[in-house]
Parts: sequence; C-alpha cells; structure tokens
Amino acid sequence: MEEIYGIKYTKPQVVLMQDTGIGVAESAARTCYDSFENSENDIIKSIEHTLPDSSMLEELNSIEDSSLLDDLAWTYFHHSILEHANLSFMIRGTSRGVLQEHARHRIQAISVRSTRYTMSSIINAFVASKAGGGKEFFIKKIETFNMFVISDEEYNKIEIGTIYDKLNYQSNKVDDFYALSVAKSSLEFIEKFVDDSEALFDALESGKKKRNVGDAFKHIITDNVKVDMVVTFNLRSLKNYFTLRDSGAAFFQIRWLAQEMMRVTPSKYLDLIIKK
Repeated sequence: MEEIYGIKYTKPQVVLMQDTGIGVAESAARTCYDSFENSENDIIKSIEHTLPDSSMLEELNSIEDSSLLDDLAWTYFHHSILEHANLSFMIRGTSRGVLQEHARHRIQAISVRSTRYTMSSIINAFVASKAGGGKEFFIKKIETFNMFVISDEEYNKIEIGTIYDKLNYQSNKVDDFYALSVAKSSLEFIEKFVDDSEALFDALESGKKKRNVGDAFKHIITDNVKVDMVVTFNLRSLKNYFTLRDSGAAFFQIRWLAQEMMRVTPSKYLDLIIKK
C-alpha cells in the first residue's frame, strides 16, 4: 500500500507464468551469421548440422547466458533477435486506468477480466437494495468485494455511492430495468424476497447470471476498479515497456506494475534489456 497525492492505493501482484528461454534467440542470431560453432553453449554448436530432438530442445531452452545476444543487444543494438523470447505474466489488482495505458503497447498479447461478463454481483447488489436495504445496503455489500485499487474506506464509500446513484438514475429511465439486469430465471426472486435485501442478494448470486450484463452498465465503474489480466511480451517489446514505464515520467500505477514485472523477470532476460 502506498499513499500518492493524499490517497492510499494498493499495489498490483504479478506472477511470471511462463518464459521461453533465450536459447531460441541465440539460435536465431547464429542462423543470421552462420556462427553456431562460436557459441559458448555446446547445445548451440550441436544443432548446426542436426535438427534438435525434444531432449536437445529442453537443454536449448535452459540456457542462462549468451555472449552473442549480449553483444547484439548492447554493442550492435540488433534487437530483432530478442523477439524470439517470450514471457507471460499474470497480473492481479491493477487498475482500469493502467489497462488504458497498457493498450498503447501494440506488440503484446493481452487478456483482461471482462466487465461485460463479470459485473453481475454489483448489479445484483443494486437490485437487492430495492428490497428495503437501500443505498446503505448497497454500499456495505460492495465494500466486501475488494474491487478498488484505492484503499481509503471513506473515499470508496463515495465511489460506491456514486455507482448506486448512476444505477438508480438509469433504473428510473428504463421501462424494464430488471430485464436488463437479472436473468429471466431469477426474476421470481424479486417477488419472493420483496422485503429482504440480504436474502434477495443471496438468491440472485446463486441463480443464473445475466449474460453480457455489463453491456448496459459499464458506464458505472471508473479507473479505480481493479483489473486482472494475463499479458505476453516478446523480449524486445518488454524492453520498450520497461524503458517507458519504469520512468519517473510514467503514470505511477503503471510504474508500480512495471516494477513488479521486472521483479519477477529472470536475470537472463533483464541482462539483455536493462542497462547495468
């Protein structure tokens, strides 16, 4: 947790899910120069005239150092060979604001927790609040979701209250709000638990989720909402990402994320993309 501009934020968590190694990158570079015999790695030498089998590939992908890659990265700036190494990160608890920044890095694969499909609990809490609990019930229920990067309780009550006000405004403008917000098979719960917000919420949560519920309600959430995602970078793109996002000029939340990604990135990659 860290305080910025008077507001406390939680930091994201990152796990490196997979990395492909640097052996393929050296093999690619050796192919360019036809210099397999000059490698300090015996497995690289051996594949000059032999197509590698599975055991050889395992050894190739376990290479920890390559003088050629180091020379190409830092002396000749031949960075295209770094595109043959890939790393995948699982990210938990960054913000929608960071997601917008991330999208500006073109060369990455990114899969993000969808607001179209994962907003049911928020909408269920609002629908349930209409069974007597009101705005207070909604705020208390959403507080238990741990859905914001800002960790200031009073600030988040304001945020949740605003979400309620947006939904309440929309519910008064739409003829059949429940058709938008609740699965058809769960509509009976609204009549069954007309005076019990907690029971109605539990029933809605255990029932069928409304498909694409976020289509009608994405407008209610802000950049404060946490985002989970898996991202895959090739090493050249990761170099660009770390250079830009670990900078003091970067948005502080994406800088935190870049720093966490760097922390879990093995040194054999960092040595090729981060200046010592």
